[in-house]
Amino acid sequence: MRRALRLLASVLIAAGALLLADGALTLLWKEPVSSLYARIQQGKLDDELAGLERSGPSPTERRVLARLPDPERRLRFAARAASRRAEAGGPVGRLRADAIGLDEVVVHGTGSATLRAGPGHYRDTPLPGARGTVAIAGHRTTYGAPFRRIDDLDGGDRIELRMPYGRFTYRVERSRIVPPTATWVTRRVAYDRLVLTACHPLFSAAERIVVFARLERAAPSFGS
Repeated sequence: MRRALRLLASVLIAAGALLLADGALTLLWKEPVSSLYARIQQGKLDDELAGLERSGPSPTERRVLARLPDPERRLRFAARAASRRAEAGGPVGRLRADAIGLDEVVVHGTGSATLRAGPGHYRDTPLPGARGTVAIAGHRTTYGAPFRRIDDLDGGDRIELRMPYGRFTYRVERSRIVPPTATWVTRRVAYDRLVLTACHPLFSAAERIVVFARLERAAPSFGS
């Protein structure tokens, strides 16, 4: 009996230590268990995205692209085609922001299960290349915490979206704290832009932090 009690006590102490370590890591860095899951999913998504990049436009899309007169119209066509093909939870592109060490594959959709794999593209907003506001959401403490340091983005910082059909460079204009009901942040404005959204403050969903960035450059990755 005493041996069993000692064993039980040791197990409970070890479990408590693990819980404390998990909590400390979450506070100082990010939640480790869900982060491991996210890393595995990102690896799979990276392979899928590479496949999309290799395959390129379909033969029909290539013929249409060849008839379009300028790069801007070709990008709009490619963005709409990619949006039609995008599947919930599937990869659509890569998001990079060197100022905060962000480099993640973006998935299509913002459902809770989808965001466990990486930053999620709001399905009711366009993909880069189409006119309007591109919106992407991400976690700050769990599942890899891709947007952990989103509040460190400053005006002028560069954000890049690498899509299978082109590269899009944005410059941060400002950030703002808004209530969760502030759907206006994804509305179309007079210029093409990107918004990144996440819960705020850390460990709370009371508000949202939104980073607004203006499109600076768009370059197609396919020929004319």
